[in-house]
Amino acid sequence: MYYIGYDIGSSSVKVALVEAATGKKIIVLHEPQNEMEIVSLHADWAEQDPEIWWQHICVATKRAIREANIEASKIQGVGISYQMHGLVIVDEACKPLRNAIIWCDSRAVAIGDKAFEEIGAEKCFSHLLNSPGNFTASKLKWVKENEPEIYSKVYKYMLPGDYIAYKLTGDVTTTKNGLSEGMLWDYKENKVADWLLDYYGIDQSLTPAIVENFTNQGVLNEKGAKESGLPTGIPVVYRAGDQPNNALALNVLNPGEVAATGGTSGVFYAVSEMSAGNKSTRVNNFVHVNYEVAKPRIGKLLNINGAGIQYRWLRNNMGDETYESMNRKASKIDIGSEGVVVIPFGNGAERMFNNKNIGTHFLNLNLNIHSSSHLFRASLEGIAFSFVYGMECLKDDNATIGVIRAGNDNLFRSEIFSNTVATLIGHEIEIYNTTGAVGAARAVGLIDGDFEKFGSSITTNDHVMTFLPLQNKEPYVQAYQKWKQELEFILTQKK
Repeated sequence: MYYIGYDIGSSSVKVALVEAATGKKIIVLHEPQNEMEIVSLHADWAEQDPEIWWQHICVATKRAIREANIEASKIQGVGISYQMHGLVIVDEACKPLRNAIIWCDSRAVAIGDKAFEEIGAEKCFSHLLNSPGNFTASKLKWVKENEPEIYSKVYKYMLPGDYIAYKLTGDVTTTKNGLSEGMLWDYKENKVADWLLDYYGIDQSLTPAIVENFTNQGVLNEKGAKESGLPTGIPVVYRAGDQPNNALALNVLNPGEVAATGGTSGVFYAVSEMSAGNKSTRVNNFVHVNYEVAKPRIGKLLNINGAGIQYRWLRNNMGDETYESMNRKASKIDIGSEGVVVIPFGNGAERMFNNKNIGTHFLNLNLNIHSSSHLFRASLEGIAFSFVYGMECLKDDNATIGVIRAGNDNLFRSEIFSNTVATLIGHEIEIYNTTGAVGAARAVGLIDGDFEKFGSSITTNDHVMTFLPLQNKEPYVQAYQKWKQELEFILTQKK
């Protein structure tokens, strides 16, 4: 018997099949083979057609079943991970009324800032653990203000994972996890933050029914089963945003444990007790997958929009370079890249800079001595330095750092990147061979609530290696201080 898990990203849809009894990975693949389009009609906008996610899920599911050579009838349940903070709005027939406004879209920054100022920091921090910010609720307010004809037809708003659950089951539901991502969960009252909807002039009836995680959230109907290739009647039992789910996949469930992601964007996600509180809008707090009223675990998320996308941009614009060749060339350059500094924040507004959009900067290039190899090293270092800067923000926000775990993919495959981060933050980084889709599939089995058994299986089966802080720290410290000096000068110009 098997479980299937999905991870709906902005680049692709990943699918994984695992053995139900053991959690063993059977197959992991993604669709499309090239990256999905992000529609950007204006600067700082980012949209995707949610139907494209569903089409890729259907293709990927049938591929996985075929290539794994299993019987679809032996799949017993579905888990869903998805890109956080997105907004999908549907009419009464549950047809999308417009493209989804996705996580890296910055159009609602001013709306969230105004709400924070008018509602007040005390209420926002004590009830939402955040500013309303540029999240789902503020994006829905943007639609209300700027697209009133579309807004007038809205039946329900959803997070991306809610929409995929609907396509599978026909049920329109959401979770506490999802609502917390949208700044729509009131931690103090343990219910939907209807007062924020009222402030924005949004009808409370637009909120879907809430279902709990690790329970039957709805079963596949005939239409969902026929289109996806999955059996009719199997349950969807889990859904979570990609960062809480990534933490689950890495066995990051307890205070002091931190999950790191180095993809298009970069993330530190530190599990804490809710009593740790919050001190700034630079770090966001979300319902963790194992949140309970009696044991309110939250995830403190430090997001870096401009991370792997910086290195990808270099690869795409350097001819025939591969990541492997770029890493090899970068390794021949000394720490500090002979003075070249790359500020990698060219992917929209950055929360850790209070939603400033400071862009990408290549600094101190000397055309007589610097080559593409210097740019490769400086880019890896610049992204690593942004993680170190982010860790400083997390610690300032009362996060406790005990152990850091990351997946064996993307930036963490680079020794330059991983060694730089580990050395400067002074913590080991444990690398695990797992993915979000695998985590979502394995989570289907957590209906029994045995998180300890779940975690020990990951530690035993998936650990690949550990990056230790290097003893010769000084060159890294000097390079970081120079980078930070350049960054802070840019930030002062953006005031």
